[in-house]
Amino acid sequence: MTEPVVYFEDLRIGDLHTTAARTITESDVALFAGLSGDYNSLHVDDEYASRSPFGRRIAHGLLVLSISSGLTTQLPTMHALQPALLGMLQASATFKAPVYIGDTIHVELEVTDKRVTSAGDRGVVFETRRTMNQSGKLVLESEWRVMVACRPDPNG
Repeated sequence: MTEPVVYFEDLRIGDLHTTAARTITESDVALFAGLSGDYNSLHVDDEYASRSPFGRRIAHGLLVLSISSGLTTQLPTMHALQPALLGMLQASATFKAPVYIGDTIHVELEVTDKRVTSAGDRGVVFETRRTMNQSGKLVLESEWRVMVACRPDPNG
């Protein structure tokens, strides 16, 4: 049996989806530093970070953004949207608070706007994604624009 596909028309302004949670680990930070080449002392040097305003090492902001993005792809709605998802157009992020090794984050995704393109066969969906830590504190707020196909005309 084929899973139902979510199209542009199926998304509603105000739709709110909450992801599962994920803990940021020492391995995440070390692997991201190696992958990105970002060995900033705030992320990889205990001694240096202990003297910083944070008092200890923090996760890379882009690591938190990447994990947040990954968490949203696991939402059932996003699985159903996958066949109609034509691409990411834009993303912007505001880092609100540090994320420490051992913090557990989840994301609240809200559809904030949507507009059909002039071609009429697709639309732009505007999302606000709020990443929260285990205490409910907002650590990252990001705005996303994605292109989504409209439901195909059954009459061709």
